Amino acid sequence: MQKKIISMLLPALIGLASAMAQPVNTFIKVIVAPDHTDWTYKLNEPAAFKVTVLKDGNPIKNITVHYQVGPEKMDPFKKDSVVLKDGIFSVPSTTLKTPGFIQCIVTAKYEDKVYRGLATVGFDPTSIKPTVQNPKDFLSYWENAKAELAKIPLDARMTLLPDRCTENVNVYHVNIQNYRSGARLYGILCVPKKEGKYPALLHVPGAGIRPYSGDITNAEKGMITLQIGIHGIPVNMDPVVYNNLGAGPLNGYWYFNLENKDRYYYKRVYLGCVRANDFIFSLPQFDGVNLGVTGGSQGGALSIVTAGLDTRVKYLASYYPALSDLTGYLNGRAGGWPHLFDKNNAAYNNSKEKIETTGYYDVVNFARIVKIPGMYTWGYNDETCPPTSMFAAYNVITAPKSLYLALETGHWTYPEQNEKMNNWIVGKLNGSD
Repeated sequence: MQKKIISMLLPALIGLASAMAQPVNTFIKVIVAPDHTDWTYKLNEPAAFKVTVLKDGNPIKNITVHYQVGPEKMDPFKKDSVVLKDGIFSVPSTTLKTPGFIQCIVTAKYEDKVYRGLATVGFDPTSIKPTVQNPKDFLSYWENAKAELAKIPLDARMTLLPDRCTENVNVYHVNIQNYRSGARLYGILCVPKKEGKYPALLHVPGAGIRPYSGDITNAEKGMITLQIGIHGIPVNMDPVVYNNLGAGPLNGYWYFNLENKDRYYYKRVYLGCVRANDFIFSLPQFDGVNLGVTGGSQGGALSIVTAGLDTRVKYLASYYPALSDLTGYLNGRAGGWPHLFDKNNAAYNNSKEKIETTGYYDVVNFARIVKIPGMYTWGYNDETCPPTSMFAAYNVITAPKSLYLALETGHWTYPEQNEKMNNWIVGKLNGSD
């Protein structure tokens, strides 16, 4: 039985590793280090970067590096190259007059291969204010949408997956009706076999199209877990199916119908997260009270959105939330993934209608209405979800909150981050924290 448990846990662990894995180590290391150990500065305070290029732990002498310094995702203040006679170089200091982030990106070529390093520093980041507009009817718009959702029967269908079950946990492929008649939401449900009432944890997904294995690990600890997909397709098919959908009809789904707030793709997604909670509350094994939500990137965004939309959620744990302050690019600074209004984006179109729609879907405006305790984590070097955008959302949260910074991380996490975040939300839901 122990071997069976391990075999059942392995797909979930692989899925988590692929979503949050550290980058592969390289033969040559380009190290960029700010002169403040906390990577944070006051406004107008000079920030300098030390660059070291290492091979086998030692500086490489007489290597040429190219560097650029400037706001993340924006044109750099300065670009230059220099020969590192001793393998070490100090980039001239720079600063910001307004809250934000500056990034130093360095590349070095060694034996016909280019290596890259970067460091991103914050200037009074907790004072960053969002640029996105908050529509006057934001609350009523989503209250009306939820009221319409409530009229749709749940029509839940559960299929036991015997090969994934363990000694202590039953695993199901679930299929429930979503935001309109005939639209479906799929996920993997894990329920402890022992009779009793349990807390529940909803896992909301990062961007992309993929199968899911479910969170058996936390279910083994005495918790109902539900891991959902967002695309209205089963989540237990052959991976080739998802690859084809991602390259074909679902390619760039985050742009679909952006010009119309009622038809934008994420409307079904946001309401689907609420519908997933409806399903959890229908389960006889659920304790009816203790519900948490967690996810990373797009899932980090959906964690905040779900907590803002659904007062039944009691705790949230969000990793590097996407979809935050999307209009940053229209105001001379980085916006959040998927970088809708970045002028360098091939799909760039800043029409009035698209800008207005983002106000109803931007994480910032959901962060404003979050009322529950939350824990958040990200790094300053995230080039997918720039820290400027994430702080814009975090700073407007008035509910109890804590931020666990792993400064040098990009769009990935260390095991310590995952452990800390998971222990926090599991402890809250189990009442042990």
